[in-house]
Amino acid sequence: MMQEDRYELRFGGAGGQGIILAAVIFAEAVGIHEGFHVCQSQSYGPEARGGRSRAEIVISSEPIDYPRVIGMDLFLAMNQAALDAYFADCKPRGILLADATFVSQVPTSRALLLPFTTIARQQLGDALAANMAALGAVGVVCGRVRLASLEKAIARRVPAKFKELNIRALHAGAAAARQLDLAALPPFIDSEEEKEV
Repeated sequence: MMQEDRYELRFGGAGGQGIILAAVIFAEAVGIHEGFHVCQSQSYGPEARGGRSRAEIVISSEPIDYPRVIGMDLFLAMNQAALDAYFADCKPRGILLADATFVSQVPTSRALLLPFTTIARQQLGDALAANMAALGAVGVVCGRVRLASLEKAIARRVPAKFKELNIRALHAGAAAARQLDLAALPPFIDSEEEKEV
């Protein structure tokens, strides 16, 4: 039987986009600073840099009996290839959050598109901070972690010279996500959409 408060996330992108780091930071923020039970796992494509990579996070207020994603509540897709490869396990009420810089086709009407890489490049001068911009948006959309907790985890996980850049990126992504109208999303992924995936 599935835990009612179990919340599952998957981050997908290309090797080198910082997907794994973002997932580790999220898991640390919810586990250490928010007090959830958390499991985090990852896998890389055979090409490593440039190939597909994904990371999964399961959080719950109760001990977690199965550590892998069964049905995603939220899927962060940083490029089209990862979206195409890893979307299939999304729950009917799941949300797709995608980087509009690299994603043009979405398989669901429950999709939120924000140009994380463009935000990082234009607002921060560094496209490599897109993963932290995306992480800020994930925090806002999932509603299970405070930005302050993500900041603390960033400070522990990134070199000191990049701390300020990454925290600024986090807040830029969160600010962009706050402009979205989550209430405007349809309540469920349409069954016909699911068949097409």
